Amino acid sequence: MSTESPLVVLPGESIDPSLIPTHHKNPLRLGPGLRHIPPSEIVPTVAGQLVVDNRKTSMWIEYNGGRYIPSQNDLIIGQIVRSATDFYYVSLSPYTPNATLPHLAFESATKKTRPQLSPGELVYARVSLANKHMDPELECVSPSTGKADGLGPLKDGMVFDVSLGFARRLLMAKSREEGKVEVLEALGEDGLGFEIAVGRNGKVWVNSESTKTVVLVGRALRETDEKNLGVEAQRKLVKKLVREMR
Repeated sequence: MSTESPLVVLPGESIDPSLIPTHHKNPLRLGPGLRHIPPSEIVPTVAGQLVVDNRKTSMWIEYNGGRYIPSQNDLIIGQIVRSATDFYYVSLSPYTPNATLPHLAFESATKKTRPQLSPGELVYARVSLANKHMDPELECVSPSTGKADGLGPLKDGMVFDVSLGFARRLLMAKSREEGKVEVLEALGEDGLGFEIAVGRNGKVWVNSESTKTVVLVGRALRETDEKNLGVEAQRKLVKKLVREMR
């Protein structure tokens, strides 16, 4: 489980070197909200709580408010704004510069076979390039395997807005143990069938054969986030919502 520091940091502050995790083999991994200034200084780019995971030699800033700031390797849900000659412009959030998504950044894409996406359509993508001097760049294919690995256009369904901190908890490899998010498992245990994609930019896409299920899942996620519900309260909420639906 991640070890959380109680330290709250502000943009531009220097982080005490004693708080930075080290490992004799694994390199340090910086997550959202942190920037490396050569040769060795690490500074926050947003205000929030410093979180350190010594086991994974990683650290990041946990924050709920403010605008989404893209970080390399973030998974995001974006909306197509328009198409240019070689790429799409994609909106990540109202206060974040549009990202670019190359037309060929999809599995097995060629000029003839690439997805033809219209304004308003949704994509699940990975941030492949992010720095303060350039607009973010996205990809819908793994650079190592050439496969989509779940990325690409999102058809049907609905998108729900959640806080940035809650989105990060949902994306944790062990969201149940480390993020204390059990609402999705509870929904599945109650027999609801649905697909879900979580964007680090505070967006969750939900799809199901049943529109009622989509709305219920979205409501469960929003209430869990807004009311900061614990594990037991999440299970009670799911029972209540499922009972109302049936």
